[in-house]
Amino acid sequence: MMGKLDGQDRLFYEFRLNDHVPADHLLRRIDTVLDFGFVREHLASSYSAMGRPSIDPELMMRMLLVGYLFGIRSERRLCEEVHLNLAYRWYCRLDLDGRVPDHSTFSKNRYGRFRDGELHRLLFDEVVRRCVEAGLVIGHDTAVDASMVEADANYEHKLPGSEAPDTLRGQYRSSRAVREYLAALDAALPTPPDEPEPSTPKHVSPIDPQSAWSSKHGRARFAYATNSMIDTETGCILDVEASPARFAAEVATTRVMVERVGQRLGITPKRIAADKAYGSGLLLAWLFDREIVPHIPVIDRQRQVPGIFSRDDFTYDPQNDSFTCPGGRSLTYRGDDRAHRVHFYRPKGSDCKACPVREQCTTGTRRTLTRSFDQEARDRAQALAQTDDYARSRRLRRRIERLFGHLKRTMGIRRLKLKGLSGAAEEFLMAASAQNLRLLTRPASMTG
Repeated sequence: MMGKLDGQDRLFYEFRLNDHVPADHLLRRIDTVLDFGFVREHLASSYSAMGRPSIDPELMMRMLLVGYLFGIRSERRLCEEVHLNLAYRWYCRLDLDGRVPDHSTFSKNRYGRFRDGELHRLLFDEVVRRCVEAGLVIGHDTAVDASMVEADANYEHKLPGSEAPDTLRGQYRSSRAVREYLAALDAALPTPPDEPEPSTPKHVSPIDPQSAWSSKHGRARFAYATNSMIDTETGCILDVEASPARFAAEVATTRVMVERVGQRLGITPKRIAADKAYGSGLLLAWLFDREIVPHIPVIDRQRQVPGIFSRDDFTYDPQNDSFTCPGGRSLTYRGDDRAHRVHFYRPKGSDCKACPVREQCTTGTRRTLTRSFDQEARDRAQALAQTDDYARSRRLRRRIERLFGHLKRTMGIRRLKLKGLSGAAEEFLMAASAQNLRLLTRPASMTG
C-alpha cells in the first residue's frame, strides 16, 4: 500500500534538542572540553548594573566560534544558520523558541566591547591551556611562518605613504581603523640603535591604513599576515600574531611570539624552524642568545653572481679584521652600513688593477666585501644545515603549511572581513582557536 503524507499539524510534541545532535558531532565534542565561564567574568565591568538585560555574551562567543568552525563568514548568514540548524542551536544553548540575535545587534556587540576587552586573545589562551593539559604541547620542536591574507581594502584607492598621516589627520570623521593607525603612529617608540629605521610605505589605504601594500602573490594589493608558531610534534598552534604583510614585520613578530609563549606557557623551545625569509643575522643572533637552535636557512646574497668569486673564496682574518682575496691582496675594514647591519672591506685601487684574476672577482674597478654584524650567528646557523636534526625539523615544518591551507580553503579566510590591525588579530585568533579545538577533539581513530 502506498503511503501518503499527512499534512495535519499535531497539537503536542515531545522534543529535546539534545536527542537530535549526534554523539560524535564536532560541537558536542567541543562542548565537553571548553567552558565559557571566563567570558562573563572578564566582561563583567563592561556592563551596567541598571537597565534591561543585554544579549548573553556567552551566546555571542558561541555563535562566533560556530562561524569559524564551519566557515560561515557572513554575520547575517551566521544568525540565519543558528536559527535553522539544530546542532548550532544546541551548542548556543537556545531552545526551539529561543531568539537568535539580529545580525545588526550581533555586529554592534562584536565591534564594541568584545574587541575592546581582548576576549579573542583570552579564548585562544584558554584553548591552548586545554591543549597543554591534554598533552598536545611538547614544546621542544617548533616552527614559525606567515601567510598573507588580503585586507578588506580596494587596491585602486590608495594614498602616497609620505602624505598619508597628514591626509588622514585632516579627515572630519575617521573610522576605527584610521584612528588605530594614527594612534599607533603617535605611540611609536624610537628605533633601537642596533636595528634599521623603518622605511616609509609606498602606498597607504585610506580605509585600512595599517595594512601593507604587497605584491608577494600576483597583483599588488593591501594585505595582512597571520604569523603562527606551532608545536611541530603535534601541530598545535602555540601563538598567533597579526602584522602588516611586510618581511620586517614577520621577523619582528617571531620574537614577540617566542617571548609570549615563554611568559604564558612557561615554554622555551629547544629548536625553531622557519623558511629562508627568517634567516636574517639579527634574528639568528637573538635566538642563539636565548639558547634556541635555529633550523633556518641563512639569507646570503654573496653567492648570487655566477662566475664571480663568492665571499667563501676570500679568507677572513679575525685578528686583523681583514680579508685576503684569491689573488693574495688584502681587503681592509672601510666602514659600516648600520641600516643593513654590515661592515665594508675594500682593497687598494692599485691592487685590483694589476690582479691577474680580476675578471673573476669583479666587474667594477675594485671588489667590495661585506661582513654582517651577526656573522658568527650566521656561520653557526649554516653549520647546523648539515645535521640530522636540521633535516627532521625541515620535514616537520610542513605542518604549518597545512594549517594555512585549511585556513584559506576550508575556513574561507582568503580576504579579511574586519578592518584594522585589531580586526585582523581578532580573525586570526578566532581561526586559530577553532583549528586547535578541532585538534583537541579529534577522534581517537584519527590521531597519530
